[in-house]
Amino acid sequence: MSFSKDVKEELSLQTSNARHCGLAELAAILSYSGHIIGSKSNYFLKLQTENLVVARKYFTLIRKTFNINIDMSIKTNFQLNKNRIYTLIIKDPETVFKIMQATKLPFERTFDRTKSYYMKKTADQESMVSHAIKTADSLIVQNACCKRAFIRGAFLSSGSMSNPKKSYHLEIVADEMEKAEQLKNIIQSFSIDAKVVMRKKSYVVYIKEGSQIVDLLNVMEAHVALMNLENVRILKEMRNSINRQVNCEAANISKTVNASTKQIEDIIYIRDSVGFGDLAEGLEEVAKLRIQHPEASLKELGAMLLPAIGKSGVNHRLRKLSMIADHIREHKEENSHDNEGNSN
Repeated sequence: MSFSKDVKEELSLQTSNARHCGLAELAAILSYSGHIIGSKSNYFLKLQTENLVVARKYFTLIRKTFNINIDMSIKTNFQLNKNRIYTLIIKDPETVFKIMQATKLPFERTFDRTKSYYMKKTADQESMVSHAIKTADSLIVQNACCKRAFIRGAFLSSGSMSNPKKSYHLEIVADEMEKAEQLKNIIQSFSIDAKVVMRKKSYVVYIKEGSQIVDLLNVMEAHVALMNLENVRILKEMRNSINRQVNCEAANISKTVNASTKQIEDIIYIRDSVGFGDLAEGLEEVAKLRIQHPEASLKELGAMLLPAIGKSGVNHRLRKLSMIADHIREHKEENSHDNEGNSN
């Protein structure tokens, strides 16, 4: 089972004793997954989903809140990898109208045909039209608890979440900008930075930061999923921290080795060119120790000296040796040019 399905499974088991919270969650489910089929004079309410969790939660909310029965059918869609489609229908127009009123869903505006599409003809040859349910009234989410329930219903209906082991991404897809903006504002009321982007003909409310997704799971009361996500985040942060530390140490080692190699090259050049006889006593001692202990750090070299000196003191002497080597090289190059000029 995917992480997204785990979250939805947990959310489906969340129930509120408060009727207003149940109505808020039901309003979100209907707004994001429901349709009114028919006309203003003859209609029924239909919810269709491939997710058993959503169907079960919707069925439970309707039974608990309104104490009515729902017709439910299960079909297998052979065009979509043989996925099952769960269809829940409420046929009584008065009951449908009662549900729409209680959930603060705009019944009249739902029959706006700009967002509808025609179904197959009925036995009496009248075309049945499917109308997407419009955005819920803000009155349904006045309380913080109702906002939590509404977000939960929206995620159950059309939300998804990526595997946190790979990336952090949670999104909820809406068919209208108005719905997406409403949901974004509700989520932002919990100090979570939700954003909206258009994808083809849909509007996607999304969150990409791990800590913000954790906060949203807490808002929706998916506490088990929250703990699982936190465990993944801790492991990823530990791995990233270890990788950064290893990379830093590798970089430091590489830097030390490169510096040591250059120092030894300069010291050997001095030795082979003019010898150590003209070097000051402190420089000669450091030069010999550097050749004898190429892997030693500056601090370790300083401790070998008598009397011992600090890291900065050793570094100062090694820089002097490099300057002397450069000076010898320049002097040799000048002599070489002079000799070439004289020969010409």
